[in-house]
Amino acid sequence: QVQLVESGGGSVLPGDSLRLTCEVSENIFRYDLGWYRQAPGKQRELVATRPRWGSPKYADSVKGRFTASRDNVKNTMYLQMNSLKPEDTAVYFCHAVEGADDYWGQGTQVTVSS
Repeated sequence: QVQLVESGGGSVLPGDSLRLTCEVSENIFRYDLGWYRQAPGKQRELVATRPRWGSPKYADSVKGRFTASRDNVKNTMYLQMNSLKPEDTAVYFCHAVEGADDYWGQGTQVTVSS
């Protein structure tokens, strides 16, 4: 069973930055990876994808502020979040998928508030 563990969340002020980390228990080279978030009372939404091949894609709401990256040697994915806004407040989840197999982390809370 593949395990994903997120870290790096916290409470910050608007305009601050955070970097989330997702550590995966096995080699990630064969997985398409992504970050999702879920705010209270809302559905889980895609934030960014970091596929095996090709360029990352971002939700319109985070373009220009968030950057997703992956390190296939360390089996880790990152989400650099800059210029954070209160509407970025959510639980952030990492996701790994290959064919019919997909895996989720437990989530890390990000709170942006003045």
